[in-house]
Amino acid sequence: MDVNSNWWETFFDSVAADMWTNAVSPEQNEQEAAQIARILDIAPGSEVLDVPCGAGRLTIALAAKRFRLTGVDRSPAFLDRARAADRAGNIQWEQRDMRDLPWNERFDAAFCAGNSFGYLDDDGNVAFLRAVASALKPGVPFLLDTPMVIESLLRTIKDRFWVKAGDVHLLVANRYDHTRGRLDIEYTFVSDGRVEKRSGTHRAYTYRQLVELMQSAGFTVEPAVPWTIDSHTLLLLGRRM
Repeated sequence: MDVNSNWWETFFDSVAADMWTNAVSPEQNEQEAAQIARILDIAPGSEVLDVPCGAGRLTIALAAKRFRLTGVDRSPAFLDRARAADRAGNIQWEQRDMRDLPWNERFDAAFCAGNSFGYLDDDGNVAFLRAVASALKPGVPFLLDTPMVIESLLRTIKDRFWVKAGDVHLLVANRYDHTRGRLDIEYTFVSDGRVEKRSGTHRAYTYRQLVELMQSAGFTVEPAVPWTIDSHTLLLLGRRM
């Protein structure tokens, strides 16, 4: 599988944006937003950064809990959907690379949720974490939520599987390359009689490597919830030093 290293620059539009926008139910959005709010443990009115925010499913759910949200994403298609869903119109939406966070010690908390971490190479992933640290006030929390933990990923990964969201069917084909530490994925979208293939790749880390990455970016780190190798995802809570 030949995967462009900058695949994420053009992946999230059209049918892929439709798929990801409808992939999670409103009930699950609310459950995840409530968990994030509990973990961050910040007061209403606090400024919170969601990066990358995608179509804003968690950004909007947390804004409804009386936090002040800024959502950052590179995809114009995602941000168009986010702005359309933001009926209250009180969220700041920014089209930026996830490493391009120009704010200095502005936010009271930040989070990166879903499978959004690991798109970049090692230097890029560290640059992202450092950018988040710079945007946070000292001592405040950052939640990193990622399923790309090698110890659990290799136990649970399926070679091929189908999923459906809205009117889109998706066939996912996975291949883990141990020489690069990356999960290469071929996506086949089927919608309205059209078939479209795209490729992506995620950097996977061991638990310890993820902790060390966050520490190198200026965070103290602890698990936000108990984690085992059978866990579906890892939630690490960092605090900017």
